[in-house]
Amino acid sequence: MTEFKVVLFDLGSTLIYSKDPWPPIYERADRELMEVLQQSGIPLEIKPFSSKLETFLDSYYAARTSPIEKTTFSVLKEILEQKGYRDTPASVLRTALDAMYAITQQNWYIEPDAIPALQTLREQGYRLGIVSNTSDDQNVQKLVDRWELRPFFETIITSAGFGIRKPDRRIFQLALNYFGVAPGQIVMVGDTLEADILGANQMGFYSIWITRRAQIPEEGELAIQPQAVISTLKEIPDLLADIQDNSE
Repeated sequence: MTEFKVVLFDLGSTLIYSKDPWPPIYERADRELMEVLQQSGIPLEIKPFSSKLETFLDSYYAARTSPIEKTTFSVLKEILEQKGYRDTPASVLRTALDAMYAITQQNWYIEPDAIPALQTLREQGYRLGIVSNTSDDQNVQKLVDRWELRPFFETIITSAGFGIRKPDRRIFQLALNYFGVAPGQIVMVGDTLEADILGANQMGFYSIWITRRAQIPEEGELAIQPQAVISTLKEIPDLLADIQDNSE
């Protein structure tokens, strides 16, 4: 008999979603970051990062090529050091990043069915957690609080906080250790096949792919196979009930 006890969620494009195109928002965020640096005596131009990369966040994504999470804090520190601004106080870097994220956070909205689904799962006795790939742990924590999600979750694990990105087994192992249940008693819900679903499958978790905001291959069989596919969060409670009932 299948007995699920824990449901893990991705955050971006799963519980919350972005509404507007990112490039103009990244440009606004860049200006805020630059303003803080300039006020701190670092006279950089608006687009100082690379002739090929338009914004600072473009620089971060270009550097994100391994399971090791290279946070925006570390990327910004390295860029400034390369330009001769060594030993920039951590408080300046943090203030600049907070100003930048204050802009990007405005483009994240909670899915309308997120709170009802989480409430139902909690009422049914499930323990809940978040495992999120992110450039900055504080940014995720602020988004969680902005949309009043924290009361639902026992733990919020981020790649920026842990140092390892999904689908690496180590970040999922952290969640497994926290909840102290068997792998087969954990469900992972996420929109990204290469991170959420692959990682869950590797761990023996039950993987649920939510496709509402997902990048879906145009044709052909999926290279990474989820164990279930949904389009909305509100489907989860009934889906889990059906799976467990049918396994008796």
